[in-house]
This record gives sequence, C-alpha cells and structure tokens, in this order.
Amino acid sequence: MRRGIRPAYLVAFLALILVVVVPIVVRWSVEPAGPAIGIVDTVGREWTMTLREIERLPRLCRRGSYENQFGNWRDGGDYCGVLLIDLIGPETGYASMAVVAEDGYRVEIERGRIEDPSYPVVLAFSFDGQVVPDWIDGYRIAVLPEDGEVSNAEYGVESAGSYWVKNVVRLILQPE
Repeated sequence: MRRGIRPAYLVAFLALILVVVVPIVVRWSVEPAGPAIGIVDTVGREWTMTLREIERLPRLCRRGSYENQFGNWRDGGDYCGVLLIDLIGPETGYASMAVVAEDGYRVEIERGRIEDPSYPVVLAFSFDGQVVPDWIDGYRIAVLPEDGEVSNAEYGVESAGSYWVKNVVRLILQPE
C-alpha cells in the first residue's frame, strides 16, 4: 500500500487555490485607490495621496464640532482622519499651510496651530462612519481637541468654523 498525496489531488488543490485567490488579487489591483488630494511642498513640487494611502497612516478618531461666527455650534459628529503633520512629515520646514477647497475657498493655517497637540488638526476622511467619496463633504480639515468642541474664544478667532474646510483638494506648504 502506497501512502502520500496523489499528484491529481495536488493539482486539483492548487487549481482550487488559484480559482479563489486570483479574482481577489485582480479585484484589489484594479480597484480604484479612492479620491486623491494634492500636496505642494515649499519649492513647488506637487504629489497626490489617494484615500488608500491616507488610510495607511496613523489616524485620530474623535467627536468634534465647532462654533461659527454667529455663535452657533455646527457639524457635530465622529470624525476620523490623519494629523496634518503626519501627512506632510514632521521634519518638513514650512511657515504655514494653505488649504484649498474644491470651490476655491482657501484658508491659511499657521504652523503653530497645525502642530498644537491640544487642538490636533486632521485631514478627515470619515464622518459618522461614512468615508469619502460617500461622505459628501469630501476630505475635510477638522480640529479635534479631547473635549470635542472648538469655540471661537478658546481658539482665539472670530470663527473657528473657518478652519473646518470642506471638500479639500490641495494642501500647499508656505515657506518659512
């Protein structure tokens, strides 16, 4: 009596593995990498980061809301995103970052605000469990302190909401 694996069974097993694995690999390789955002460094070089690449970075998920210029609290919910400093790299030299939205809205955020650990600034890609592109606000700048609220007085501005930019398409680092 002969023991061992018969070659026909081995070939059938390998064929079964290929039938299962190949479609998964093909789907993964052709699946769109998701919406992208442009980043411009201080010398004008631009690159893009896709949602897939952004999701690989360490993320911060917290409850967040802000006070607008009229004293109303807006857009409260659970945000997930990456710290802007992690997105551009902590060793990058810059004075501020211009955040540009799809509709042309632009706000400049000083380096001190971006690197303030009490008020972490993130590029959010998820809100209340909805991820871009299903989240209609697209990529969004959010400020996520531990208490989840950014008031005008505590942030030292007329409108904390002016920093919460929706549909961000480009981040431009301004030289020192």
